[in-house]
Amino acid sequence: MTELGLRARKKLQTRQQIVETAAALFAERGFDNVTVAEIARAANVSEKTVFNYFGTKEDLIFSGMDDFSAALLRAIRERPDGMSPFAAFGEYVVRPRGLLAADDPAAIERLAAVARMIDASTALQTRQRQLFDASADSLAALMAEEAGVSDSDIGAWVVANALIGVLRAMQKYIHREVLAGRRGPDLIRDILAQGRRAVEVLEHGLADYTVGDRMVSPQHPSRSKFGRDARES
Repeated sequence: MTELGLRARKKLQTRQQIVETAAALFAERGFDNVTVAEIARAANVSEKTVFNYFGTKEDLIFSGMDDFSAALLRAIRERPDGMSPFAAFGEYVVRPRGLLAADDPAAIERLAAVARMIDASTALQTRQRQLFDASADSLAALMAEEAGVSDSDIGAWVVANALIGVLRAMQKYIHREVLAGRRGPDLIRDILAQGRRAVEVLEHGLADYTVGDRMVSPQHPSRSKFGRDARES
């Protein structure tokens, strides 16, 4: 038991060493100008070891997204009785974590560095879209299970992609703000508050979303397994 614990800690240390080495090289020379072989040499591991921990070079930047997606699904699946999937999603995504939870100016600077890398690399932008799409597919399967419908049901897909759209929008917003030079705890409060409002829009129905002075309303509102009748919002 102790040996397994030691091995697990060693693997975690190796993974973290690779991530930190890659981040330093990317920050110095740019993501597209650094090879996996160079990262491996600098981290004192083999190139094969790097790929044992990370499927692609891009995953060195997005190493936490899979863990986040899995934890999000667990939060929805294991939510308290009486809580809707929407509420569980909202409660999870607006909870400060990672760099957003760190009371450290250096953490925001690391976030800004990642934002600059993504902004400058088509490969990273493509990989990020793929990861968001994979999260949406996993969430759609869970939404279909929750609603008792086929996993090919288009309603489950629409709901899941709308929810993952909240994450996409939050990520895009905070990247834009930090690249513009915005810093401080008010930035974190702002992005989390915007996330809450976005979830509320989805939970209560798009018919309640007002753009300017015009209210968008469906001609024929209908009841769905995923939400209330628009007239009851």
